[in-house]
Amino acid sequence: MAFESLTDKLQNVFKNLRSKGRLTEEDVHIAVKDVKMALLEADVNFRVVKQFIKKVEERAVGQDVMNGLNPGQMVIKIVNEEMTALMGSETTEIAFQPGKSITVIMMCGLQGAGKTTTTAKLAGKFKQKGKKSLLVACDIYRPAAIKQLQINGEKVGVDVFTLGSDISPVEIASRAYEHAEKNGYNVVILDTAGRLHIDEDMMNELKAIKDKVSVHQTFLVVDAMTGQDAVNVAVDFKEKVGLDGVILSKMDGDTRGGAALSVKAVTDLPILYVGMGEKLEDLEQFYPDRMANRILGMGDVLTLIEKAQSAIDIDEQKSREMNARMKKGKFDFNDYLESMKQMRNLGGLSSILNMLPGMGLGVKTGDLEGAVDEKQLARTEAIVLSMTPEERANPKLLNPSRKHRIARGAGVDIAVVNRFIKQFEQSQKMMKQMQGMMGKKGRFRLPF
Repeated sequence: MAFESLTDKLQNVFKNLRSKGRLTEEDVHIAVKDVKMALLEADVNFRVVKQFIKKVEERAVGQDVMNGLNPGQMVIKIVNEEMTALMGSETTEIAFQPGKSITVIMMCGLQGAGKTTTTAKLAGKFKQKGKKSLLVACDIYRPAAIKQLQINGEKVGVDVFTLGSDISPVEIASRAYEHAEKNGYNVVILDTAGRLHIDEDMMNELKAIKDKVSVHQTFLVVDAMTGQDAVNVAVDFKEKVGLDGVILSKMDGDTRGGAALSVKAVTDLPILYVGMGEKLEDLEQFYPDRMANRILGMGDVLTLIEKAQSAIDIDEQKSREMNARMKKGKFDFNDYLESMKQMRNLGGLSSILNMLPGMGLGVKTGDLEGAVDEKQLARTEAIVLSMTPEERANPKLLNPSRKHRIARGAGVDIAVVNRFIKQFEQSQKMMKQMQGMMGKKGRFRLPF
């Protein structure tokens, strides 16, 4: 999980601060030193860490903090504010050309950074905003690049323009723009060739595309797992090609987070989006304040709400029906499957818990994931899927012989099936009891 190691270390620092009623300058110096070590181990740029620590310490030893009612909490607040400022303070939106003008975006990056997949993800985001995008296959060197873009374009419902691998990328970009003008597209996204390292010939190719076509925005996709290397790549591309922003891919991996905390301070380029998974919808807009909250274990409820709004596809009528059945204790295994589907759309239970405030405080991310057994959830889903439609709709049909058949179908012991069904029945009873405790108009009443 992104920032897991850094989050755990910072939480230990904050735990020590909270345990003290008053803080001395020595307490602050020790805490700041521990924060410094945690950032360096997370592969944050040394100069960035030095400047960050200086600002935190200057503010933390002030009179307002030292003499405050809760100095430990004030220091944490300062760290949060400075970390937010480090990553850009404000969210940067992609600037589209006004009216019916076509916005041309050029995507670039090293091979393996996830550039082509990110390009399709971005087109999917634009589609949700009502933009008619055209993906352009300018990578004629990697054999599978064109096919990969076509497959991903089809998945997100966005057209792909290609002229094969025998036409130069500069000519492909030019003809794609003409095609966009004739067919009413308002966004053109150029998926350029990746490179194994900073290659002068390919850098010149990017410049040539810019000379031929009016590129309005140039974005670099960098692998967050490469840490400081990602920042160095961004510096090179900015100097040689010119960049307007950075998109961090693979932020869901086992990354230390150094790239996210360094790239804005070193390059003065905003982070626009972060890739949080392999699915084409797993691209989140980057909010510096929300990311700082995640790093410090304070949750990210706003992002969770936005994910819920876009991912949950139950229509209003169906939602009302499910709520009514749950209140009466009459929800069945079909409702259970629907709930599992919606939870998976939100990234799974572990992902949801990590976005809730307080869940990370004093609890290591690894412990949190251990407490949520995703494999167990998959087993219970397999049990339900092994039932017939009639059994899912009417759990009372589940006699011993049916349960044995279900256990064989799910590949689990009969005891596992019995335990799950018993827990399900207890949940139904609990719902009935809760409804019984509600008086008229939904008011709570004591059960005696």
